[in-house]
Amino acid sequence: MRAALLQTNASCDPAENLEEIESLLARAVEGGAGFALTPETCNCMSSSLELKREILHPEESDPTLAVLRRRAREAGIWLLIGSLALKTEDADGRFANRSFLIAPDGEIACRYDKIHMFDVEISKEETYRESKAYRPGERAALARTPFAAIGLTVCYDVRFPELHRRLAQAGAQVLTVPAAFSPVTGEAHWETLLRARAIETGCYVLAPAQTGRHRDSRGRGRSTHGHSLAIGPWGEILADAGTETGVAFADLDMGRVEEARRRVPSLSHGAEVEGP
Repeated sequence: MRAALLQTNASCDPAENLEEIESLLARAVEGGAGFALTPETCNCMSSSLELKREILHPEESDPTLAVLRRRAREAGIWLLIGSLALKTEDADGRFANRSFLIAPDGEIACRYDKIHMFDVEISKEETYRESKAYRPGERAALARTPFAAIGLTVCYDVRFPELHRRLAQAGAQVLTVPAAFSPVTGEAHWETLLRARAIETGCYVLAPAQTGRHRDSRGRGRSTHGHSLAIGPWGEILADAGTETGVAFADLDMGRVEEARRRVPSLSHGAEVEGP
């Protein structure tokens, strides 16, 4: 299976972002990908809660989701929509940060709401309180496809190895980590964390990322690290998209998952953890 990581520079305009995704998705299909992946919050990157309340949609009427389901069906590919910012019916008005795995028939094969919220103070100038805008998910998600079992995670989840071990012990061979990583933490931790999750689990790790400075008409704006990465089950880098928007390809062979786990069977050692 050939995987394609789409690296985007999303703005606060969902229509503009969808146009970019469709263009990159066409390149992925032309490149022979049977599995394409977009970054986190690929429909809207804005720090303005007011703007999000005006322009976001619930899942059932979200135009980005509808179009990308159709594109997956037309191309006959698997598509991970890294995540969409979506309205919910929560009383406090918080949104969902929801990842979708779309099957080649355009149906939703799996959903996952990001569990771990990015509430950090990197510096006095760079502070994030994701839980103010998004409510956390409560359940891990594993999808079984004809080519691999896929464990879904999102961005900050990568710092919680127990989630990834649990997914791998439940059968995951591929872990997806769509992200919009801070440049500061990205430079220091992004590659190391992703390689560690691959090594610990013997999984492929596919991490499509946002990159660059993001246009935000009513928010403070932000920048992201880029460097979408595909990591092999032995921890090696298979593809690195750098900092430009584009598509990075990696070929997946589930036999290499079996080989890595045979060589270092750490998933069968230590305490068992409950699966999703």
